[in-house]
This record gives sequence, structure tokens and C-alpha cells, in this order.
Amino acid sequence: MTAQITAALIGVLLGGSILYLVRRDHLHGPYALWWLLIAAVTLVIGFVPRTVDWLAHLTGIAYPPVLPIIVGLSLILIRMLQLDIERSRQERQIRRLNQKLAILEEELTALQKAQAARREKPGASE
Repeated sequence: MTAQITAALIGVLLGGSILYLVRRDHLHGPYALWWLLIAAVTLVIGFVPRTVDWLAHLTGIAYPPVLPIIVGLSLILIRMLQLDIERSRQERQIRRLNQKLAILEEELTALQKAQAARREKPGASE
């Protein structure tokens, strides 16, 4: 019974923490939904522990406590893949922005040199 209460308490605290972070603008959109889903699943496991037994039996897993571990590890791997995809996209975007910045800096330098040359030209003829 204490494991159920602990799981339910973790689910409630996790859900409350996620809502607090969203409210404080520290966590956004899809990330918040991901964590709220985890909090909800933890809450369900806490309040209805037979769900794990039923799902384990349904999937053919002989030892039901292994099911949350398998699901948890699978979700961690999926989340890691999502983060790698997002990081790759951001790195590509940063690289392109750096290239554009370098081009703009070069153009600015050329314009400044041209403007300085135009200023010196009239002064040299006087």
C-alpha cells in the first residue's frame, strides 16, 4: 500500500511542478505535455496498481513489475532521440546564422571602407 501512495504522491508532485514551471514560463508546449503525460501515468499507477498487472498479462510479460521499467526505458530512448533531432536542427540553424552573420559583417566592412574612401577623396583634392 505504501508503494501505491508513494507513486500517487510522486505523480501529484510531478504534475504540480510541471504546471508551476509552465506558469513561470520555464517549460513550454510539447515539453510540458510530455512531462504531464508522465505525471498522469505515474498517478494512474499509484491509484490503480492493477493496471500494470493487466497490461503485463495483456502483453505476455510474466513478471508485471518489469513492465514500467521497460516502458520507462523505451520512453527515455524515444526522448533522447527527439532531443538529438532537435539539437541537430538547432546546430544546423546556428551554423547557417553564423554564415549569414559573417557575410553581413564582410559587406558592412566593405561599405565602411568604401564610405571612408569617398570621404578622403574630396579632402585630398583641396
